[in-house]
Amino acid sequence: ILETIKKTGELPPEVEEKVCARLGLKPAPVSSQILQRDRHAEYMTTLAIIASSVEKFAVEVRHLQRTEVLEAEEFFSEGQKGSSAMPHKRNPISMEQLSGLARVVRANAMAAMENIPLWHERDISHSSVERVIIPDSTILVDYMLHQLAGHVEKLLVYPERMMENLGRSRSLIYSQRVLLALVEKGVQREEAYRMVQNNAMRAWKEGLDFRELITGDREITGHLSSKEVDECFDLKYHLRHVDYIFRRVFGG
Repeated sequence: ILETIKKTGELPPEVEEKVCARLGLKPAPVSSQILQRDRHAEYMTTLAIIASSVEKFAVEVRHLQRTEVLEAEEFFSEGQKGSSAMPHKRNPISMEQLSGLARVVRANAMAAMENIPLWHERDISHSSVERVIIPDSTILVDYMLHQLAGHVEKLLVYPERMMENLGRSRSLIYSQRVLLALVEKGVQREEAYRMVQNNAMRAWKEGLDFRELITGDREITGHLSSKEVDECFDLKYHLRHVDYIFRRVFGG
């Protein structure tokens, strides 16, 4: 290798391999003046996906904090200001910030993909872009994850409001359970759908309680007993796998 360097003044590929090995790295299979930019784009798109997942949580909290929903909200410290114009408002400012920053990271990923095609595999038009997008996205995603973790720990959750919102549906959320119970009793699905939908539409249009309509419908109660109707409107049925899912996600 030393003789080759003395004669040509160039470093052969073996030197690259040895140096990379000392550093715990692998040399690129093919490279010219530059490395292929697809690996940089893969890194940047991974950051964009992470940022988008952070935004997914942020958007959910923003919706849950809306006045007409208010099932959860971003922590609001004593003396903190919300809306500058309306003192009663408690705006999810940090979640809105995370949503905005996610757009920046996604845009940077697009710039990274634009860097992949280069003239003759050697121009350096990518360099000026990467000097901005790589440190910016890396720092932003680190900041976003830190912010999200902190706000999840202090998230204000209102289960009573959740139950109140469920009640606003006038029990309509249980229509599927009634439908399936009728099918299990041997009622043709289309016929069962008609029976349930007729009562559901009345509940919507007339502001009536869906459960009471089902209980008073002789066509339906001819197939379902009072106990079976009660089982259709049991919220615990829909929560029966919650503990299992938590164990699968968090262990223990």
